[in-house]
Amino acid sequence: MVKKVLVLKGGFSAEREVSLMSGAGVEKALRKKGYDVDSVDFRDVNTLIDLIEREKPDVVFNALHGNWGEDGEIQALFDLLQVPYTHSGMKASLTGMDKGLTRLKAEQCGIKVAEAECLSFDEWKKNGAKISLPYVLKPVCDGSSVGVFIVRTEDDFRRVCYPEGNISLLCEKYIEGKELTAMVWKGKAFAVTELRPEKGFYDYAAKYTDGMTRHILPAEILEETAKTVMSYAEKIHQALGCRMVSRSDFRYNDRDGVVFLEINTHPGLTPLSLVPEQAKYAGISYEDLCAELVENAQCRKRKSL
Repeated sequence: MVKKVLVLKGGFSAEREVSLMSGAGVEKALRKKGYDVDSVDFRDVNTLIDLIEREKPDVVFNALHGNWGEDGEIQALFDLLQVPYTHSGMKASLTGMDKGLTRLKAEQCGIKVAEAECLSFDEWKKNGAKISLPYVLKPVCDGSSVGVFIVRTEDDFRRVCYPEGNISLLCEKYIEGKELTAMVWKGKAFAVTELRPEKGFYDYAAKYTDGMTRHILPAEILEETAKTVMSYAEKIHQALGCRMVSRSDFRYNDRDGVVFLEINTHPGLTPLSLVPEQAKYAGISYEDLCAELVENAQCRKRKSL
């Protein structure tokens, strides 16, 4: 029997456009694999619930990114509706989206992290940070390098602005060096990619604009360093209880070694995304990647009364 798959894309986070690109690629791939595919641009919860109850999909492919897509919110809804969905469950998604909680998990696993503190935007504006310059400011709960500022000098303070107002921030010591990333697929990391932006740092534009960043796969680093990166990626994937796929980001230099930055429990699946690229390097096609996610979709089982 052909499985009916509903691809959930779009949403209303800052990563909406990325999600639409991921969703379009997933739809095409799953149709090639023979699935009965429909899609929805997620804008309203009640409309989504009505659609699921009417169409009764076998699986929801979660191609959402950012808040309300990969932070545990939508996962909790699917658990309540008892509809299997792709990627990680509610707890792993919530923790992985919260950079402060993820850091704590990483430290408990013996994974090296940078000096950091959590504070509100208003606290930072009033008192600054305890960490010495240079440091990185980023929203505690956001992805795709949205709202990330590297503060190197006091002149940089004027550039920092968050339209959302007084949001929670992670202030993290800036680590010079190589930008590295590793996918974990079914609990195992296969390779490390080095990211070399043409200018600036690996921000939103560098991630999703063709030609702005070189992907060096495998990364030009020592084998021992690559093993550390992959080991860290596997450890944090397991510690959070991620399902199927995740991608972890790191910085590396000779003085500090490998330093963990964050995990993405719902990595992008666009033409410029890193997970499809590393999957291909490991011998897994884009179509097979999407199909495996569908075949291993789950929801939290409700206990009988």
